[in-house]
Amino acid sequence: MTQNLGEVLVAQGALTPEQLREALAFQRNGGIRLSDALVKLGFTDEVSVSRAQAKVEGLPFVDLSKGKPPDKLLARVPADFARQQGLLPVAEKNGRLVVAVDDPMKRILVDQLSFMIGGEVACALAAPSALKGALERCYGPTAEEAVAQKMGVADATESDDAPIVRLVRRMFDDALNARASDIHVEPSQSRVRVRFRVDGMLRDVAEHPPHLHAPLVSRLKIMASMDIAEKRKPQDGRIELALPGRPIDVRVSILPTNHGETMVMRLLDRSKSLIGLQELGFGDEDYARFKKWIQRPNGLVLVTGPTGSGKTTTLYAALSELNRPDVKILTAEDPVEYHIRGINQVQVHPKIGLNFARILKAMLRAAPNIILVGEIRDVETAEIAIQASLTGHLVFSTLHTNDAPSAITRMVDMGVKPFLVAGSVHGVMAQRLVRKVCKECAESYTATPAELATLGLDPALVGMPTVKRARGCRTCEGSGYRGRLGLFELMEMNEELKELAFRGASLDELRARALANRCLRPLLVDGARKVLLGQTTTAEVLRVARAADDQKD
Repeated sequence: MTQNLGEVLVAQGALTPEQLREALAFQRNGGIRLSDALVKLGFTDEVSVSRAQAKVEGLPFVDLSKGKPPDKLLARVPADFARQQGLLPVAEKNGRLVVAVDDPMKRILVDQLSFMIGGEVACALAAPSALKGALERCYGPTAEEAVAQKMGVADATESDDAPIVRLVRRMFDDALNARASDIHVEPSQSRVRVRFRVDGMLRDVAEHPPHLHAPLVSRLKIMASMDIAEKRKPQDGRIELALPGRPIDVRVSILPTNHGETMVMRLLDRSKSLIGLQELGFGDEDYARFKKWIQRPNGLVLVTGPTGSGKTTTLYAALSELNRPDVKILTAEDPVEYHIRGINQVQVHPKIGLNFARILKAMLRAAPNIILVGEIRDVETAEIAIQASLTGHLVFSTLHTNDAPSAITRMVDMGVKPFLVAGSVHGVMAQRLVRKVCKECAESYTATPAELATLGLDPALVGMPTVKRARGCRTCEGSGYRGRLGLFELMEMNEELKELAFRGASLDELRARALANRCLRPLLVDGARKVLLGQTTTAEVLRVARAADDQKD
């Protein structure tokens, strides 16, 4: 029987069974290969892992730390192709060119290279770091690497005093001090612009000359374990920053543009504790209703809204509320943003076929009480989630819709049978995030009748209330706002709404009946309440709530 990598290393005595179990758990949570997990945890080294991997795959192993291949062999493979694909010609046996690769999956390149050189090609396995060093020794650095080296970014072990290293470190420090959730590095013809997203709004923070773009991107690619030679395709990576007392996880995404690669880095501060349900900004009535939903033994609860509207934060708060020793909670997420003690979290890994639907099927065999599906993206995931909710599980998930009633029709549009939607969905909550007015500089004033009308308020009922407007001070850096809170639109599925869903009623009919039955309170109503409480401003509520209303029309 064929052994896998872990079994081979254990059999060789390079790994203990306990270390293998820990590495497998780390691999699942981090969404990385087992070989990378073993090296990252320090259980073994790259060479040992690569030797074992070669044995598993039936490939020869080559040690690239010894000597350099003959020039006549190197000349057979174009330098750009070798650097781009990460392969190195090392020998010629029985008329076949042997090339070293660092990943068995690269065997698919054999046919392409065979066609290019007009001869047969075979693969051997090498340690990744050794291959990277050998490629640079044999073919020299790429143009981008050469620029990076001039700026002091030769590799991941460069001096902390290098100018580009100081620039990157200062960029991350400034972003964390500014409470930024994202860093955007955007090249143009005449400059490199750096922007931070703070409280959901982008702001310019720096501009650099164009010649700094190559070394800056190279440095960030190296930190994120990306391919610095690849500039034509989108890439995703991850950086772990160990700042004093603050472990920061950075999700990096690169997109090629006509002026070069633009980067977006999402910052996740793992030192911050998760927000509780009561801190999200619920009103008393909404809090009681949502808490009743999440304390049910079964059913499907959906949270909807656009990207960046706080859906994941809300669901994490709900799970934290329900997390007890006598309850088993399983989650499928893409990505796992925060690790919650006592909850079993699974990372989606599309490259190996580990999608939401496949994870969800496996979860049902693990006898959970509560399941979180990060997002319902297709009919298969939706139907499995619904079946889980109908067989005694409480299921949470998210959808990208503009309002709560749209979640019902969206699932039907996906291809889910209307009777399944009607029988499983217990409640839908749409949400947005608004900025909180700065407490230090907020200015009080009497609301005008026209302003109250835009908020859907009747002056005859609320009078002429005193509300807040944003001004700007040093504390809020001139924006007038500091921090965010949620606006919520909860729709509870009563018998009449379930009957409408069962009949496949239109979105307009569903929304009208939900409003008439007081099962739905629109986002604008919750926003108006928060304006009257002095938590935010009319302009801020209209920015998100009116935009949502316009999208319904």
